Amino acid sequence: MPSFPRILLGLFCLLVAILLLAPTLVVIPMSFNENKSLAFPPVGFSWQWYENFFSNPDWTTSFVNSLIVATIVAVLATVLGTLAAFGVTRAAARTGGLLRALLITPMVVPGVVLAIGIYAVYLDAHLVGTVTGFVLAHTMLAIPFVLIAVQASLEVFDRRLETAAASLGAGRLTVFRTVTLPLILPGLLSGALFAFITSFDEVIVALFITSPYLKTLPVQIYASITRDADPTVAAVGTLLFLATSLIIIAGLLIGMRRGRT
Repeated sequence: MPSFPRILLGLFCLLVAILLLAPTLVVIPMSFNENKSLAFPPVGFSWQWYENFFSNPDWTTSFVNSLIVATIVAVLATVLGTLAAFGVTRAAARTGGLLRALLITPMVVPGVVLAIGIYAVYLDAHLVGTVTGFVLAHTMLAIPFVLIAVQASLEVFDRRLETAAASLGAGRLTVFRTVTLPLILPGLLSGALFAFITSFDEVIVALFITSPYLKTLPVQIYASITRDADPTVAAVGTLLFLATSLIIIAGLLIGMRRGRT
């Protein structure tokens, strides 16, 4: 029979989960509102806002733009962040600590400050409203997440395995491909996922460097809230919530299968 402290802890965890999920769960019924307003509880039932998302070029184009930018950012940030993690981990303690502090600066500097600086540089470089501009800015924001995830894997990595492989005649590239990469792969994938999400959800910098010809989904959401405030925003939020939930569930199932084997 569970003890009272364990029951109390379980209830507390349940309360925290409810507080975290409540705002998201409220969005779901709002997306089916029949009226053109973000009201809770919703009035009536309609799929029109989901139809509007898939049929309105503004929404579909911004969604595709976000996917393209986030995918490129995930690849670039993963490569650069992994290289940085190797450099930080295998440098001297003082040097590695200083490099790490510099590389995670985008995480601690206020987003508005970064956005103003990026916007000022982009005006001179003519990168405002370009895919290249979005990719460079979001890559800078995403690298710290990759660095932290990969470095965590490298901290528990036994370098004697690399030495053993090298002593058997394997080259550096072979050692990395057959020994190092498989062991740090979970951290690598986590970093790539965080990089993708960071780019896909980023709105502060995007508002500064966007243009009428190139908008990402968060910018479109912000514009819709300030202009129309119709339940299409809730429909987008619901779709993103479902997609995120499926990814998390799939990851948990894969982890459970690996644990059993």
